[in-house]
Amino acid sequence: MFNRKSEPAAPASQSASPAVSEQANRTLAPAQSGGLLSRGVSIKGSVKFLNELLIDGEVEGTINSPGKLSIGEHAQISGEIRAKSVKVRGTVEGNIFATERCELEAGCTLRGDIEAPRLVVDENATFLGSAKVATAK
Repeated sequence: MFNRKSEPAAPASQSASPAVSEQANRTLAPAQSGGLLSRGVSIKGSVKFLNELLIDGEVEGTINSPGKLSIGEHAQISGEIRAKSVKVRGTVEGNIFATERCELEAGCTLRGDIEAPRLVVDENATFLGSAKVATAK
């Protein structure tokens, strides 16, 4: 009897452990939906991503995505940006093409043109270029 009682107890606890791990993984996955290119990281070439990306490092090249891009205050971007939504807090030298929205926050510097259906420019942002704000036809 002891063997029968302990045998089912062991598999039950083992099956409970993977369930806890699976639940933990499911809980963490949504929290980590966005990517991060942190300060001190430098990329030369093209950057592509699907959902969300925060760049606080350096990128020299094109950035292309159907998702949301956030450019951190320490970021240095040199190249064209194409994304659904772009929020700039750092420095960008190049054109931005947003299909939904572009936001230039306080302290940012943009040297290039913007094309987006919605544009938000903070009064303390530096913007040297032209803007075409119109909905897609």
